[in-house]
Amino acid sequence: MRVMAQMAMVMNLDKCIGCHTCSVTCKQAWTNRTGTEYVWFNNVETRPGQGYPRTYEDQEKWEGGWTLNKRGRLQLKAGGRLKNLFTIFASPKQPSIDEYYEPWTYDYERLTSAPLQEHTPVARPKSLLTGQDMQVSWSANWDDDLGGAPALTQADPVLAKVADKVKLEFEQTFMFYLPRICEHCLNPSCAASCPSGAIYKRSEDGIVLVDQDKCRGWRKCVTGCPYKKIYFNHRTGKAEKCTFCFPRIEVGLPTVCSETCVGRLRYIGLVLYDADRVLEAASEPDETKLLAAQRSVFLDPDDPAVQRAAEEAGIPRDWVDAARRSPIWSLIHRYEVALPLHPEYRTLPMVWYIPPLSPVVDVVRDTGEDAEDRGNLFAAIDALRIPIEYLAELFTAGDVAPVDAVLRRLAAMRSYMRDISMGRDGDPAIPESVGMSATDMQAMYRLLALAKYDERYVIPTAHAEQAHSLEELATECALDYDGGPGMGGSGPFGEGSGRNDPIAVENFHMLSQRQTTDTVADPATRKARVNLLNWDGKGVPPGLFPPKDPGAPGPGLREPDAAAAPAVVQPLPAGGSVPGPAGTGTQPREPGATS
Repeated sequence: MRVMAQMAMVMNLDKCIGCHTCSVTCKQAWTNRTGTEYVWFNNVETRPGQGYPRTYEDQEKWEGGWTLNKRGRLQLKAGGRLKNLFTIFASPKQPSIDEYYEPWTYDYERLTSAPLQEHTPVARPKSLLTGQDMQVSWSANWDDDLGGAPALTQADPVLAKVADKVKLEFEQTFMFYLPRICEHCLNPSCAASCPSGAIYKRSEDGIVLVDQDKCRGWRKCVTGCPYKKIYFNHRTGKAEKCTFCFPRIEVGLPTVCSETCVGRLRYIGLVLYDADRVLEAASEPDETKLLAAQRSVFLDPDDPAVQRAAEEAGIPRDWVDAARRSPIWSLIHRYEVALPLHPEYRTLPMVWYIPPLSPVVDVVRDTGEDAEDRGNLFAAIDALRIPIEYLAELFTAGDVAPVDAVLRRLAAMRSYMRDISMGRDGDPAIPESVGMSATDMQAMYRLLALAKYDERYVIPTAHAEQAHSLEELATECALDYDGGPGMGGSGPFGEGSGRNDPIAVENFHMLSQRQTTDTVADPATRKARVNLLNWDGKGVPPGLFPPKDPGAPGPGLREPDAAAAPAVVQPLPAGGSVPGPAGTGTQPREPGATS
């Protein structure tokens, strides 16, 4: 048994309202620069729909993920080493710009500079690639609110696997939202596809990253990833992907998409797994058994033998304690209500989902019956095999039984807790009917419905003895090339496009302090909030920066001639810096600079 730690996420699809706040904040934090206009590390898809990029789930077309060869051994679906070597200079299985979308902007100058005329001028869409006028016909969220429309569902790869009867009736059932990020798999096919070894999985927390110095732009990783969550930056010639906001994770902060999620549907925590069993689980011949195989890889953090093995493997004790309190372990293994996305790809993904129950409840309510009654809900689940079959194609490789079990547990929880909330005694037969105790059902209800910030995000911080190596790793893989990602500085393409300061654990400790205070700076140095409502956009709002001591630069501020000097990571006084984009912690600024 080789114990390793893995950061993981669970999303409760019952709570997703499709507001795309997670997409926007991730976009602004990580992909707000030239070359990444079509790049969405986080996107929200409407199901049924084609997904993003279009039809990415059709692996017969894109050849992503793993498959078993004739000898039962695991190999890349794109082919073995010899085939990949022959196609290294021209990887043909790439989504085109049409599968993503041609990024565009609008000719706003025409609106502001057009002369007085009879008709109102129009800001036409202009391609960000060619600069020419274009007709917008597709984007990352084009399926939004069109789920079930025949024009879109005809190309849905998941719906194509379901019976014709389902296709005809699905339009009249329901739609739901599916947020997606990189899965940070236990068996990542993107890393195995990379000829230059630029993609690696961090041993301390399992986060999969791209080393920008080693990346040579072969784009085999784009083909190899079955979720198509690795993107090619046409400006830099490098591959980029979701980083799971690792600088935030290292100081115990959740990812940006989780922090800003309106529905509070995301859970982040640590799980322990046996690295020696990963290959065996991914090589399970029966696709419908891959869910159970992946669950068997996880280790019980309450088992004393596992705790001893974890300590022998160098996993800190507080990390083991965090794994014991992890909401991920509870949702995946203790309550068994979370399911992986497309386990048949054999990558062992670590972003899991709780399938939606609300559409089932809505159907019962529309009939005029009591939607929370156990008998009505269970009967509806039995009758609505159409959505269950679709959900099974997403989460269990077509096996309906696990999805049915999850929906029954969620329905039982609703019925049982409604009696309690109405002042009645809970019926113990309800949790027993789904194989749970009353205590476990109440604990699951609290986690899914009432959990506070510290319960949803159980993230152990990086240790001081690991800080130096983590800082080197962060700087190495932080996309720190000329014109690199929006993680620091001001460059020719706007704020965040310049050279970034080294990412350090110390910087993000200050970020953690800022995000847990009621003011923009340390309350000891700030007595009131900065009021931006009356700011005219010129200069610096009063109170934004701490006062500068006479004869010396203010806390966290640089002398003008020191701006170009190599950055030296040093702890700064609390409140002495301005929050920068995620990935940098702090962005020191000169007095008078504007954001």
